[in-house]
Amino acid sequence: MNNLLVAQSGGPTVAINATLVGVLQGVRASGKVDKVFGAKNGIEGAINDNLLDLNELVRDTQALDTLTYTPSSALGSCRFKMKDWREDEETYKKIIDTFKKHDIKYFIYIGGNDSMDTVDKLSEYCKVNNLDYYIMGAPKTVDNDLNLTDHCPGFGSAAKYIATTISELERDINVYDVPAVTIVEIMGRNAGWLTAAAALARVNGGSGADLIYLCEKDFDNDRFIQDVKDMLAKKPGVLVAISEGIKDSTGAYVSDQTSSGAVDNFGHKYIAGAARALEQLVRDKIGCKVRAVELNLMQRSAAHIASETDIMESLMLGQKAFNGAVNGETAKMSAIKRLSNDPYRVEFILVPVSEVANHEKVVPMGWITPEGNDVTDEMMAYLKPLILGETNLKYENGIPKQYRLY
Repeated sequence: MNNLLVAQSGGPTVAINATLVGVLQGVRASGKVDKVFGAKNGIEGAINDNLLDLNELVRDTQALDTLTYTPSSALGSCRFKMKDWREDEETYKKIIDTFKKHDIKYFIYIGGNDSMDTVDKLSEYCKVNNLDYYIMGAPKTVDNDLNLTDHCPGFGSAAKYIATTISELERDINVYDVPAVTIVEIMGRNAGWLTAAAALARVNGGSGADLIYLCEKDFDNDRFIQDVKDMLAKKPGVLVAISEGIKDSTGAYVSDQTSSGAVDNFGHKYIAGAARALEQLVRDKIGCKVRAVELNLMQRSAAHIASETDIMESLMLGQKAFNGAVNGETAKMSAIKRLSNDPYRVEFILVPVSEVANHEKVVPMGWITPEGNDVTDEMMAYLKPLILGETNLKYENGIPKQYRLY
């Protein structure tokens, strides 16, 4: 039997289940796979032989359609760092044992940078040991920081949510004529793509965010205070968008003064709190009314305002990864190559996962204004097509219907 295993990993997104559905659609159209399993909680499910029978759980078109527009990782997720197989071969043997037990020939891992690292390491292990398995990656991350793909599934929908939220906030804060500053903290440790999306709030004529600071450029407190003062001289309500990972010229995060210093499984410091730190700075240096807003998890789970472009591309990337696997490709990731901005045209390709894993795509400095407090027209041209299209959600009892696998 030729069975397939699929798993999801890393931070959830609005579009990650659409990629899963793309894999399932590929299976049903091809006739080359007998059974599809889903690993619960990412690679940990493969290690622990904790699998779901997706043939039984997702039987019909209605289930596929509902799952497509369900946010978060329906299979569950994990943040498990695979060691090199020379350091921890036992873990790799457990994965292969799961493959053998369930006659799995193909494995597709949907995730971000750390997930592609797992695909790369597992592919290498199979190659070195002459194991006949086909290991493929499918991209996912709201951070939009994966190498060799024009953009990542989940990013367009998160960008649409941010643009909409900033647009609504801009209306809210401008009803008073007293000086006030609102600072919005947006996800992005080392890549400021999501924060740049705040500029999209201007596409229908609104002012959107007045000041935008990405984490790629050194942040200077004195320059920031002067920028805010200059903007307050023009208008009473000032809206600022910042990346959570903004840091000064020494590399110290602005959020360090409010964060706990704790780290996650990958050694990444928890950095939320930059907006609160700047809130206090504005209060001390300017003295006007000021508040901090942290978008937090909402920006990656707001399926009610997902980009249809994002969802459709996510489906296609799942299908591309599947087709690559059953056609003998391994150690590759499905990716998007942009052909033009207007009209917006892309093609779906396969790229070597070894050139994706542990590489981080950040915003080009040329797409940030020289003053460091806004983005350029090139950034706007890149972003605009990614948020287009509205999803046709099914509602039940007044809220969007969702599909649960377990």
